[in-house]
Amino acid sequence: MPDRPAIPREGTAADALLETMGAFGERDVDYAGGRTWSLVYWAGEAHHHLVERAFNAYMATNALNPLAFQSLKRMEREVVQMTASLLSGPETACGTMTSGGTESLLLAVKTYRDRARKKTPWIRRPNMVVPETIHVAFDKASAYFGVKKRVVPVLEDGRVDVAAMRRAIDHNTIMLAASAPQYPTGAVDPIAEIGELALAEKLPLHVDACFGGFILPWLERLGVPLEPWDFRVPGVTSMSADVHKYGYAPKGASVIVYRDMSWLRHQFFAVTGWSGGVYISPSLQGTRAGGSIAAAWASLNGLGEEGFLRLARDAWEVAERLRAGIRAIPGLRLLGRPDATIVTWAAAERGGVDVYAVADQLQAMGWSVDRQQRPPSVHCSAGAANLPVVDDYLRDLRAAVETVRANPGLAKEGEAAVYGLMAKVPVARLVKSEVLKVLEGMYGPGDGDVDLAAQDAPGGARVAELVNRFGPPVQDALDRLRRARARFRLRLRLPRLR
Repeated sequence: MPDRPAIPREGTAADALLETMGAFGERDVDYAGGRTWSLVYWAGEAHHHLVERAFNAYMATNALNPLAFQSLKRMEREVVQMTASLLSGPETACGTMTSGGTESLLLAVKTYRDRARKKTPWIRRPNMVVPETIHVAFDKASAYFGVKKRVVPVLEDGRVDVAAMRRAIDHNTIMLAASAPQYPTGAVDPIAEIGELALAEKLPLHVDACFGGFILPWLERLGVPLEPWDFRVPGVTSMSADVHKYGYAPKGASVIVYRDMSWLRHQFFAVTGWSGGVYISPSLQGTRAGGSIAAAWASLNGLGEEGFLRLARDAWEVAERLRAGIRAIPGLRLLGRPDATIVTWAAAERGGVDVYAVADQLQAMGWSVDRQQRPPSVHCSAGAANLPVVDDYLRDLRAAVETVRANPGLAKEGEAAVYGLMAKVPVARLVKSEVLKVLEGMYGPGDGDVDLAAQDAPGGARVAELVNRFGPPVQDALDRLRRARARFRLRLRLPRLR
């Protein structure tokens, strides 16, 4: 175990500290150069410096007490209302800023649970009906707040099966949720149909637009055809949108908006009997960083409609060029619908290659790769920063596919073997226990460096052992099972001859 860090006896000079911190980032992904397809939403150096200055101006402030920092309350209110307007919210729309999409989604579930406790106290085992592609924050909310997830399937185009949602509703259902768009493949769920279902069943409906809230409205203005997905749908009672994604604010800025105060009031928390005084909180956090609020406000006002339209136009061009380029690569196919700036590719159903092995090749070429499962796929969130390098990515992707096709054994090596096996292992509990051990390694007292394929990695020993000792036969067996299931499903879809 490395030496345990300790606070130095004497402070370090600022220049030396900043030089050290700069060296820390040498292994980080190149987001400004467009080599990432998620995680960072980059609007250029000039905008970065604007929001940096705004953040720093309010870095020391705290939105815990809006009466002490009325400047923050003003900026938060204006960010919420600008967001509500963008999402076609009515004049009664209201909400709060949060630290990110996860907090926004946690709050939606908490709000509707607390509302159900007041309106329908006889419900003892509440549940929510959601698509299988809904953001994983709903799993976290389910675990935190005791609201069971009732998961319904999506259709071939990635949109939820509304008829299945209807069948999943029972007397314990307290809310519905859908995505605009969902993260895995970028499809926008049929919000209008789900809204009608919500009204008919007298249930609240949350639309997770954390990804799409600050890009879909601009795409619509640019002429991209989309079905109604926001507060234009009467059954929608709340929405979430991340300002730190396509709102181009620094991390730590999201918004949750409700149709009116009758919904939002159930989000608030108040304790009047604490010896420290009356405690009230509009969201999950107590202390709230003023810098994040100020930077979000500066981002929205600094870019303006013209800036957002320009960035959306570039992001859409990247997405369309990606789709066209991937369609032209033998062995790959696109998943989902072209509803947003998400592009997801997977192996072709016939003549495909191992996706995770291709991902390894791309990573070795310096690309940040977002691997997914069910099916094995790679996610790309297209942004304006990717425009200068989109052709480079397609060239490298084609080369990676050709390399893997010529060397199929690469699927049994490196991270491809680990991801491939963990994605295929049918015992979910085994996979969960091992990835939790990876977290133990990252956040334990050691140096935090984890190599999934390493024998001595926390949580990696079991995975590496499975791969090294049993990987090829296990993967081959699981592949045969997958192909058999696919043939069986195909037979079920084929029309019967009379």
